Amino acid sequence: MATATGVYHTTYGKDLALRHTRAEYVRLALLAGLAIWLPFNLSPYWLGWTNLILMATIAAVGLNILTGYTGLVSLATAGFLGVGAYTAANLRTFFHWPMIPAVLVASGMAALIGAFFGLPALRLKGLYLAISTFAAQEILSERFRSWKRLTRGHGTITNNPPKFAGHSFTSKFEWYWLLLVITGLVVWGSINLFRTGLGRSFVAIRDQDIAAEVMGVPVGRYKVIAFSLACGLAGFSGALQSFYPDTLTVTWESYEIDRSFLFVAMIIIGGLGSVSGAVYGAAFLTWLPNYINQFGARLQTSSFKFLIQRLSAIQLGVFGLVLVLFLLVEPRGLARLWQRAKDYFRLWPFRY
Repeated sequence: MATATGVYHTTYGKDLALRHTRAEYVRLALLAGLAIWLPFNLSPYWLGWTNLILMATIAAVGLNILTGYTGLVSLATAGFLGVGAYTAANLRTFFHWPMIPAVLVASGMAALIGAFFGLPALRLKGLYLAISTFAAQEILSERFRSWKRLTRGHGTITNNPPKFAGHSFTSKFEWYWLLLVITGLVVWGSINLFRTGLGRSFVAIRDQDIAAEVMGVPVGRYKVIAFSLACGLAGFSGALQSFYPDTLTVTWESYEIDRSFLFVAMIIIGGLGSVSGAVYGAAFLTWLPNYINQFGARLQTSSFKFLIQRLSAIQLGVFGLVLVLFLLVEPRGLARLWQRAKDYFRLWPFRY
């Protein structure tokens, strides 16, 4: 037959495979080729933004595990980015730890604090849980601003770049390969998580937590684990950002509530309940503000200078408009749009 009528599995190995068709392997090869091509052809400016997208993807994947797959709302992602960043910067700057153990301890600290702030999920749901995590964000923000011992009285921490075998790791090109591997492993691990009993329990809690508890799922314990996992990934991302050449200075302004809302928007626009959607949303919402800034810079020499004075308001307006459009037109986000495009070409010329 010229066109397959479906995807059929005749062995357990094929049924459990991540990819089932030749087209999926071709797309994976093209994606790998693009990832190799990018650092050799992008300018340092855009390569830096690509690295920021990779770091944002780690935190967005964690938030999607919590919200998209487990059904628990969190407005404290920025706070746990700050926990990871401040912990790693303290260990590196004041205690002279190497980067790898500092990042691992910072991630564990964020996961531990996330588990504590996830305890209200044992009793609260929906809007009430969202308010609880908003309170967690405000508590962490206040500590970043006011706790003098956190920064030794300096207000900010300027981290030292990592060194490996005497080589200072400050090149964006080198960071790209490191972040590509780390983000790839996080995405791969998250996809496989939902092929395990733990991941399926998260989905069962999201769909109906009472039914999941009746079936024997320890709902309370798994809710706390979901919080811990999401916050740990956010802390991991924040710790990496504290070592990245463009963001070595750790300051409380970077971890306010507006950044938490940005991550919520990432998973909504990318697609709730989709690991690939977290990647799409992180890329789109990291790229969009920068593109608006670039567009505004071009207008400085034109007769539209009045727009430059309102650029921050325009950014917020475009951000809100995009979010509303996705909620109205395609609530399942970019991941669903991509799936529909693949289905169209797979089934063409048939309409069903």
